[in-house]
Parts: sequence; structure tokens; C-alpha cells
Amino acid sequence: MARAPGETVWQSWPYGQDLTLKLHDHAGVGHLELFNQQGRLANWRFTLGQNLLAIRLSEKFAALRESFVTGQPIVRDEEHICPSCKAPLEPDQDECPICTKVVYTPPSTWTLFRLWRFAKPYQWPLLAGFLLMLLSTAAHMIPPYLTMPLMDNVLIPYQSGKPVDKMLVTMYMSGLLASAVLAWILGWGKTYVLALVSERIGADLRTTTYEHLLRLSLEYFGGKRTGDLMSRIGSESDRICVFLSLHLLDFASDVLMIIMTGVILVSIDPWLAAITLLPLPFIAWLIHLVRDRLRTGFEKIDRVWGEVTNVLADTIPGIRVVKAFAQESREAGRFRVANKHNLAVNDKLNKVWSLFSPTVSFLTELGLLVIWVFGIYQVSQSHITVGVLSAFVAYSSRFYGRLDSMSRIVSVTQKSASAAKRIFDILDHVSSVPEPSNPVKIDKVKGNIALREVGFRYGNRAVNRNISINIKAGEMVGLVGHSGSGKSTLVNLICRFYDVTEGAILLDGVDIRALGVSDYRRNIGLVLQEPFLFFGTIAENIAYGKPDATREQIIAAARAAHAHEFILRLAQGYDSMVGERGQGLSGGERQRISIARALLIDPPILILDEATASVDSETEKEIQKALDNLVTGRTTIAIAHRLSTLQKADRLVVLDRGRVVEEGGHDELMAAEGAYYRLYMAQARNVDTDLDDSPGKRHDD
Repeated sequence: MARAPGETVWQSWPYGQDLTLKLHDHAGVGHLELFNQQGRLANWRFTLGQNLLAIRLSEKFAALRESFVTGQPIVRDEEHICPSCKAPLEPDQDECPICTKVVYTPPSTWTLFRLWRFAKPYQWPLLAGFLLMLLSTAAHMIPPYLTMPLMDNVLIPYQSGKPVDKMLVTMYMSGLLASAVLAWILGWGKTYVLALVSERIGADLRTTTYEHLLRLSLEYFGGKRTGDLMSRIGSESDRICVFLSLHLLDFASDVLMIIMTGVILVSIDPWLAAITLLPLPFIAWLIHLVRDRLRTGFEKIDRVWGEVTNVLADTIPGIRVVKAFAQESREAGRFRVANKHNLAVNDKLNKVWSLFSPTVSFLTELGLLVIWVFGIYQVSQSHITVGVLSAFVAYSSRFYGRLDSMSRIVSVTQKSASAAKRIFDILDHVSSVPEPSNPVKIDKVKGNIALREVGFRYGNRAVNRNISINIKAGEMVGLVGHSGSGKSTLVNLICRFYDVTEGAILLDGVDIRALGVSDYRRNIGLVLQEPFLFFGTIAENIAYGKPDATREQIIAAARAAHAHEFILRLAQGYDSMVGERGQGLSGGERQRISIARALLIDPPILILDEATASVDSETEKEIQKALDNLVTGRTTIAIAHRLSTLQKADRLVVLDRGRVVEEGGHDELMAAEGAYYRLYMAQARNVDTDLDDSPGKRHDD
């Protein structure tokens, strides 16, 4: 069945012997054609992202047509059914996407205790800060205790006509002043010490998270947004740092104050203390009631805020594209929608929080009222003095004030727990490319690479299967095939950006998984289709793989990469600043700097991934000269859609649907008239057609 864009009527054709579906792929832009004996019935075009689905559709069409023609039912192999949930699997799926679905776990307050691994190196300063906090809290408990004798021994007797004992007043006033000064000094000391420690814990947390992130494989980054990761390392760690330096300190101080106040109240009058502590269970129950809602709500706020930062992380680096296509209003709309979603989630949580906080305040005020009523009754019965009641009211005010403060810290605690979970989600992730426990050392890399029955699965989809290739030292091997055939994945496996799921890759007879990751990759020079340049000078970008390189070495690499001339034409030469991602340079200039960067480290193994695909013919000639210098004497693996650029290769390996289908030299493969011949001829026809349509203009892709 088919329907053209804009039409409402579906077309359909019955299965028959003469019905065929043909699949064509020309450098990532393909199409499906449906034919019968009269000619073409329908045509569908698709891009690289849909290539695998198009292949599956073509295979299923052939199976269904055969079933309709012969009358035999389609038998699905047992291995294509999930043994657990019995869901159907595609032929290249080894894992069930339903059974392997990641289960979401909500954040827990206990996650905050995992921060102890970062606090442990500072345990002695933490202990000193705790002792200062204990003494500071004790100093704050002195003034209310002195109000009892001040009221009973000075003020009330004075109202009864007795003279004021100046010595006694001086003693009480001195005590109040001394306790205030002592509390100030101790409070300053505890705040300073614990703030220093918390800042160092926050810095260690950021550093550890970033270093761990750098050690993770590319597989992890494939499913993450830049803005989200930046938010985790930046704002989430800052939130934890503020929690540790301010809110946790206040919480601990509040707990100590409540405990000390409770002990003092019980020692003065147990019955009045019992009345004072009466609202405590209700407040504790209320905190427990809203805690889970706050925790899940704050974690949702963090995720939604990640959406806002993702829009920024997408738009700002791609601002040239935004402006080139006049999409400012569209991007502003995206940001407005994300920001509106963030506002809606915050409003929903604020409904809970706005009711919780005043309720706690109401209970504390009610508790003070009960104390006054019961205290006045006790004074009228001569069970306590006015001084005792005054001290109780003072202590109760502090008690309930701290209790109210503790209830408010529930919000901050849940925010910090959510932030800690998002950071530990990174720290708990184990790299799929682990470092060996006892790495093998190779003194001199020759460059012999052997792939033995290599297979790789990305998620639940098999990408490469049963690939065996032997590449000799100094040999240049070209990888060719349709888009989606597994060429780039194979290069990623050789670079060990991913680890093979089957078989092994050997370097000079040693499994690369037995080598240290960094030690192994230092022997590989990588030139990509879209070279990435960092913000900095030209010299710094060339010397990125060898920071200690001399200026002479940098210039020599630039000369070999045919970049020296255009660099000298820049205002500051090698000290000229490169904009973010190299925006101040042309595509060919960026590529030649990338080649110079690879030349400088002098790698025995070279990977060229579509190194000339995105440039014009003149620039391609310059880059090709630089590549000729780069390839000499090195083991080279090259990927190119322009098959003409691989004719200098010693050997060509043709991939199709993740398997090696042909291998040999250009002339040998052309004579065989197999997969490579069809690729080459299809590309040649494309070039001829483009030349006919646009005289004087060459289109190789």
C-alpha cells in the first residue's frame, strides 16, 4: 500500500510473481522502487537514518511475496522470538528491547550519605567544625537560662519594692554579654571551617565526576545531551556544595539545639516540657507525608531544567545555522516551550510546599499558645515561678523556631538528594571499554592489525558480524560499502571507542583489550570528516596530541599538511585564535590543521574517516597531498564514499550489512563484477548524470 503526500486515497497492489521491490543506495541517499511487468508502480526516497529499516522492509517484502505465491506460511525462527516475553525480534537483534528496558529508580535521601567518600579525606576538619558547632549551640543556650534568676531574683523583687542588687545585675548582664560574644566567635569558627571543607568536597565532586565522564566510552555519550551533562557537573554539584556548607550546617545546629533544649526543659519542669513537645509528633508526621512528593518533584524539576539547558547547548554552538536558515523565532519558541514546562512543574510542586510550610508555622504558634495557657495555670497554682515560665517561653520559642527551620530544610534536602542521584548516575556508570587490570606494555608498535571473527552489537541490534581481516604493517586498506554497512563502526572498534562483543582485535599479536586504553590510542592518528578544533590558537590545536611539542615541530607538521601557507596569511600566524569549533576557518583549512595534528604525534596507525568528503575539488587536491605525506610508512585504514580516492589503497574491503562480502585490489574487484563493481558503476553513473545536468560542475556524492 502507498499514498502520495497530500493525497487521501491509498493505492494498493496484490502480491504476485511479477511484483518486485528494488533497493538502491547512493552514498547515503537511497530509494525503494516497486515494479511489475508493465513498469514502475511506486517510488520512495529515504536518507541514511532509514537505511536499516529499508533493508528490513525489502527482506520482509521478499518473504511475504514468496509466501503468497507459494501458499506456504512464513516460519519465524525460534531465535527470533524473545524467550522471556515472546516478543518478535528482528534478525539482527540479539537482545529484546522490552526485557532490557532500563527501570527508573527514584532518588532517595540516603543517596546523600554516599557523599561520605568525598568527605572522608577531610574528617579531622569536619570533626573540629562539629565540636565548634556543639560549643556554639551550647553558648546559645545560656541566655534563656540566665533569665530565670534575673526575673525571680531582680525584676519581680524590684516590683515588690525591694532594692536592686547591682552586683547581681552586673553578674547576670556580664553572663549574657559573655555568652553572646562566645556564641559569635564559635559560630564564626564553625561556619568558616565547615564552609572551607564543603567547598573542597564540592570541588572534588566536580573533578571526580568530570574525570570519570572522560573515561566513559562513546556508547554512554551517544544517549546523553550536552546540556544535561553540563547541568549535572555544574549546577547540581553547586547545589550539593551549598547544601553541605549552609543547610546541612543549619540542620545539624537545629538538631543539637532541639536536643539541648529538650534536656533543659525536662530538667526544669517535666510536665511543662511534655506540653512543649506535644506538637512534635504531628510535625514529624507532616514532614514524612510530603517528603516523597518533594523528592520526586525536585528530581522532575532537575530533568525539566536539563531540557532548558539542552536548548541552549544546541542553539549557541549552532548559531550560524540558526541565522543562516532564519530560525531565530523557532529556537526562541523551543526555549519558550521548555521554559514553560519548567514553570508548570515548579508551580505544581509549589502547591504542596506552600501548604506544608504555613501548616508547620501554625503548629509551632499553637504550641507556644498551649505553653502560655498551661504555664499561667502552673504559676497561679504556685507550681512554678514567673522566671521559670519566662525561661520556658524563651526556650520554646527557640525550640519551635528551630523546628520550623528543620521543616523548611526538607525542601533543600530533597533537592540535594535529587542532585546527588543525578551525579552518582554518572559515577556508577561502568565504561564498556574498561582498563585492563594488568596492562601489557608494547615498546615499539609495528602496526599489524588482525580482526578475528569480530562482531559488535549496539544496544539490541547487531551491527557487525564475523569480520576477519588481516592488515599488515605499512599497508593501506580501504573500507567501502553502502551507508549503514558498518564501516564507521569497524573503525570505532579498531580505535577501541567500543569493545567488540564477539571475537578479538589484535595489534602485533596482542589483544587490544589487554593494552592500556591511553597507551594504545597514542599510536593512532585519526582524521575525521568533520574535524573538531578547540577554542585556542592554531599552534595549540596542532599540538593538542603532543602539548610539549616545540614551535619547530609544530611548523614542520603544518608544512607536511600543506597548512603552513594559509596559517602565515592569518593576522597572528600560529598564534591566531581559532573560534569555537574552528568557526573562523574554512572546512579545508580545518581539515589540514587536523592532518597536522595527526602528523605531529607521528602515529604508526592512521585512520581516515571520509577525510575529503566535505570539501571542493581544489581543496581536495591540497588535502590529498597532505594525506600522501601522512600515509607514507604507516598502517592506514581509510573510509571514503568517493571510491576514486581509494584507488591508491593496497587492498579494498567491501562491507554489506555488517559483513565482509569482497576483498582485493581495485582492478581485481572490478573484474569480478560483484558488490564493489556495482557500487563503482552506480557512482560513475551518478557523476555522469550530474555532469550532463550541470556542465562544468562535478558531483562525486
